[in-house]
Amino acid sequence: MSEAVTQVVREKEGLPGDLAIWFFIMAELLVFGVFFIVYVFVRSNNVELFNTYQLHLHRMAGAINTIALITSSYFVAMGVHAIKNNNIKQTGNMLLLALAMGFVFLTVKIWEYSHVFGAGIHLSTNTFYTFYISLTFFHFMHVMMGMVILGALYYYLKKGAYSAEEHRGIETGASYWHMVDLVWIVLFPLVYIIR
Repeated sequence: MSEAVTQVVREKEGLPGDLAIWFFIMAELLVFGVFFIVYVFVRSNNVELFNTYQLHLHRMAGAINTIALITSSYFVAMGVHAIKNNNIKQTGNMLLLALAMGFVFLTVKIWEYSHVFGAGIHLSTNTFYTFYISLTFFHFMHVMMGMVILGALYYYLKKGAYSAEEHRGIETGASYWHMVDLVWIVLFPLVYIIR
């Protein structure tokens, strides 16, 4: 019965993937949203401190990561399109390319963290760095989880689990990955650029 209800809601709302992922995505966006609101509130009371230390961030690293995630979302979207056309090979290739962009993001972020922590900066250095490290690391963990999901999708695709008729799993994983991308698109300008 619940599967039938889920299918009806999905068809009526036009939501890609499983309905459960949308509850999860909304919960995750709520958590990030609260984090962002608190950041903005604290920043408004410490503008000079935030502006000063924001200049120490590697904006180019943040920009590269933005391009990597947007590109990976494009590949994931192309993978969804390919599976709907029953193009298994192209779907697999798109998932691998998305994973590669995820690895670019993680590599750049680890490089960035190595500079921050190498300079003796940590969570308690000041309020700005508390937010910078907390927000970006929380997002970093979501990217890792998304990559595990993409890897699992690729594995099951190769096992023959997905086709044009049964592609909900691909859509579900893609929906999560797009959420991770969306959060970074807000996080990057908020933390790295807006003064």
